[in-house]
Amino acid sequence: MKLELHPIRTEADYREALARAEMFFDAAEEPAPDSPEGAYFDALVTLIQAYEAKLYPIAPPTPVEAIKFRMEQGGLSVDDMVPYIGPRNRVYEVLNGKRPLTMPMIRRLLNLGIPAASLIGEPEPVAA
Repeated sequence: MKLELHPIRTEADYREALARAEMFFDAAEEPAPDSPEGAYFDALVTLIQAYEAKLYPIAPPTPVEAIKFRMEQGGLSVDDMVPYIGPRNRVYEVLNGKRPLTMPMIRRLLNLGIPAASLIGEPEPVAA
């Protein structure tokens, strides 16, 4: 295989890059990172990721989605969330989107390892 990189600009370029990357995955083992093949593979994967990020961006989770994801990851129940959010009824209100998070809740939820950016959410546009 010729180790030549090209920008990924079209769907055809993308499919070709995926096929080239697949050859490395199908091989018995990945190439050594310090080899020419390893450098090529690393650069190819970077190009593929950049193309996918541009064409198929993944929106950050809402604060509620971030909390639910962390609960699922950690096997946490509504009762487990009481120390972070407040009484059970408040936990349900937050999880159902009926009550916004307060700064004290956000500070406590940070202890669960939920990123602050996920808990704060996207900034609202400022009117000019």
